Amino acid sequence: MPTNEKEYNGNLFDQLSILERIEAVAKEEAVLKQIAMERRQIERKLYQKPPLLIEETE
Repeated sequence: MPTNEKEYNGNLFDQLSILERIEAVAKEEAVLKQIAMERRQIERKLYQKPPLLIEETE
C-alpha cells in the first residue's frame, strides 16, 4: 500500500504502462474498448484536483 501521494502516482503510472503493453498486442475491439475504459479510470485518479494530500509546510 502506498504511503504517500508520490508513491501512489508511481503505481498509477505503472498501471498505465501495463495497459500500453497490452494495447500494443490487443486485436479484438472489445479488448481495446476495455483498455480505454481502464485508462480513463486511472487517469481520473492520477490527475485529480485537488491532490490527494495537501502537505503542510512548517
